[in-house]
Amino acid sequence: MHPSRFVILIVPSHVETRGTASVADSAVRSALVEATGETGETGYPRYAGHGIVADVDPATRTVEAILVDGAELDYGLTALVAPE
Repeated sequence: MHPSRFVILIVPSHVETRGTASVADSAVRSALVEATGETGETGYPRYAGHGIVADVDPATRTVEAILVDGAELDYGLTALVAPE
């Protein structure tokens, strides 16, 4: 069974290698997304909420595809699943 929800963070790409600084503190946007019961184009479960639609690999917690307010992410941004 897949998790019913995740928190997705949208962060500048350079933040991933920032050392001990919190990635969550550097997020330009965050959203609680919940399972839709659908499978996305990538073959992974689809999650949606607060303007974000994402296909997430629940085993690795990797965002495989994402739309933010109906558009792809801007260059230099990345989507991460927040640690629990």
